Order: sequence, then C-alpha cells, then structure tokens
Amino acid sequence: MATAPTRKTAKAAPKTAAKAVVRPRAKAAAPADSALPAAGAKAPAFKLPADDGSAVTLKQLAGKKVVLYFYPKDDTPGCTTEAIAFSALKKKFDAAGAVVLGVSKDTVEKHCKFRDKHGLTVRLLSDEDGKTLEAYGVWGEKSLYGRKFMGITRTTVLIDGKGMVSKVWPKVKVKDHAEEVLAAVKEL
Repeated sequence: MATAPTRKTAKAAPKTAAKAVVRPRAKAAAPADSALPAAGAKAPAFKLPADDGSAVTLKQLAGKKVVLYFYPKDDTPGCTTEAIAFSALKKKFDAAGAVVLGVSKDTVEKHCKFRDKHGLTVRLLSDEDGKTLEAYGVWGEKSLYGRKFMGITRTTVLIDGKGMVSKVWPKVKVKDHAEEVLAAVKEL
C-alpha cells in the first residue's frame, strides 16, 4: 500500500528545471457600497426596458420623486417579500408623488412572470448588461458560505424631482424597508 508523501519528503523532492509562471494577482472587486451615489449628488442617468413593454429613463421622470430599489433575483424569498411590500404601498407612494421601480439583471420576460405570479403593481426594470447597476454602485463581489461571486447588493436609492440623490439605503434588510422608504418620500 502506497503512502502519501509527508511534508518532509515533499520538500525534499527535486526541483524541476521549468520555471513557475508568475501571474499578477487579480484585483479584488471593490465593495459594492464604495461607489454608491452620495446624497446631494446627481443621480446617474439610465434607460432600461420595463415589464410593461416601455423603456424608462430618469429624464422622463423629471419632477417626480423616484424610488429605485435594486434587488438580486426575481422570485427568491427576500426579493419577493420586498416587491410585495413595495406593491402593497404603491397607492401611498403615488399619493406622495413617487414612482417606485425595481431593478435587477433578470430579463423582461422573467420580470413579467414574477409580476404576474405575485400580483406585483410596481414596475420592474431589466438591466441585463449591468451598466446601470454599476453606475449606482450596487454590482460587486459578494460572499455566501465562503463562496465569492459577483452580484447585486440589495440597495434602495431615493431621487428627488430634480434628479438629485436624496437618500441611499445600502445593504437593505427587507423587513419594514418599504415603510421606511415611504416615510422618507413623504419628508421630501
């Protein structure tokens, strides 16, 4: 029966003539919240397809308060809870002069299935290429059970009627979040 080499025997093994290839270390992605827009800054422009077949731009929403909530994936527990909570308060957001938009990398087709399955009333925008996610600083390296991957950090951005960032909620906890955002909208 062969035994595995011990550290001592492994170190004593002769070196080969081949040189090791030294590769530069890849830069780690910056934490998602490092590039979030600051309160008082101009909100990054966007043009994204919506679940209702329209294209939505920040420019066309001028004069309205805009709630952009960025979420990781349609039809997952936290994202579903958040979308339902914002939908339940849609009439109150409307009365406060605010438009609520959910944004993820999911396709418009997936958004439609998600909307229909849960009776969602807020519009869902698709950012498949991730340019808007990057502009808002919500795309970055995440970690789950020691596994690192790129994804969306659940974040909400409140934009005033002049296109300026009023408030940012990074790394959102879903419970009571929609109510907290509504209170901030009413204060604007």
